[in-house]
Amino acid sequence: MELTGKITQILPEKSGTSARGAWRIQEYIIELPGDYPKQVCFAVWGDRIDQFAIQQGQELTVSIDLESREHNGRWYTNVKAWRVTPANQAHAPDDSEQPPPFFDDQPPF
Repeated sequence: MELTGKITQILPEKSGTSARGAWRIQEYIIELPGDYPKQVCFAVWGDRIDQFAIQQGQELTVSIDLESREHNGRWYTNVKAWRVTPANQAHAPDDSEQPPPFFDDQPPF
């Protein structure tokens, strides 16, 4: 799934340690254009934070995966980015390119 819009906010980076080692997460708010613009919060994990180098005000196309999980009777949905490109740069799909797997030890939000 892809979202195309403008980055309106960059939230503070979070980090910690799990059974698999150290982790980092950075969340961003993207505004999707339209008659009734919508804002979506998505996350980038680990080294991709530095690789994507997302800046406020950028127009981007973000390839995402959605996953929901239950924790203590409540459901949480993650919107995880696995590819980010400038909005005006077309990206030809590559069948060999797959999103990375989600890990079960992600911290609950």
